[in-house]
Amino acid sequence: MWKIRKNVLQLILEASKDAYPDEFGAFLRAKHNIIYEIVMLPGTLSGDRSVLFQLFMKPIDFTIVGSVHSHPSGYPIPSGADLNMFAKTGDIHIIVAYPFTVESWKAYNRDGEEIEVKVI
Repeated sequence: MWKIRKNVLQLILEASKDAYPDEFGAFLRAKHNIIYEIVMLPGTLSGDRSVLFQLFMKPIDFTIVGSVHSHPSGYPIPSGADLNMFAKTGDIHIIVAYPFTVESWKAYNRDGEEIEVKVI
């Protein structure tokens, strides 16, 4: 089972609020299935409908296990583009949705299936 540190989730929610009405995006770093940090990629571009990661800037780092991004629309459901990225960039992906509260996020595996993540 995946877990995320409460302070990391709070950081993600605050960064998403700060980026609103644009999307926020980053990568997730974990050890022993505990997400303990986010990783910002240089050159990431945010817009009101997408985040464009410069994946060539992603380090070769096996502690990076997936991604996180926000949906200003309010729906934490992955789009087709999200699913394509999930399949290529890790085992766990989080989408946080407006209004960016502890109740407005979901996690998915690389196949786009919703998974449970415990906040610790």
